[in-house]
Amino acid sequence: MRKASIGLAVEGLPFILLCSFSALIFSLIDCWPLALVLLVATWFSSHFFRDPERVVPTEEGIAVSPADGKVVKIQEVPEPFTGQPRVCISVFMNLFNVHVNRMPVTAKISAITYYPGKFFNASLDKASKYNERCAYSIESSDGNFVMVQIAGLVAQRIVCRVDEADELKRGERIGMIKFGSRVDLYLPENYSPIVSIGESVFAGQTVIAQRKHL
Repeated sequence: MRKASIGLAVEGLPFILLCSFSALIFSLIDCWPLALVLLVATWFSSHFFRDPERVVPTEEGIAVSPADGKVVKIQEVPEPFTGQPRVCISVFMNLFNVHVNRMPVTAKISAITYYPGKFFNASLDKASKYNERCAYSIESSDGNFVMVQIAGLVAQRIVCRVDEADELKRGERIGMIKFGSRVDLYLPENYSPIVSIGESVFAGQTVIAQRKHL
């Protein structure tokens, strides 16, 4: 059954409730400066943890963006599970993007590997190797994709909502990274990117790669 959406990621509810409750307490004791600061924090938390519905494309032979943000890199690099060189599309999320990550294709999660690490700026190349990250091997009928959530300077909490052997549809929620960072998508050999560096994309909605016509 499809889960109902409340427009917010559940991971953000503790932040929102704490900030709003604290703002109420400080307003009751007439400490308005702190109350106003906490009201702003409540607004920011609600904005950051928003989780809007998306119109997921239904065409065959396409992959959608796993994250909201800007494409910062498209290049061939070794993927984390096998070390095989693949074309990788990197999407950088800033503090103002939606941070819920989604499945790029309809597929099964065949493996999940968590890598503890550091918190370099996620836009740097070394973040793919040294930062805290969570990698997903995704087996689809079109080939194997690999998706990697990478934490960064501010983002130090990766949320994984799925388990190995789960089967999900294109555009379904897979997790999130709290407070920014980057998601890498490694393509199978029979797929090619159709976005360019600097382009803004939306998770579950923007088509970023398509199957080659062989």
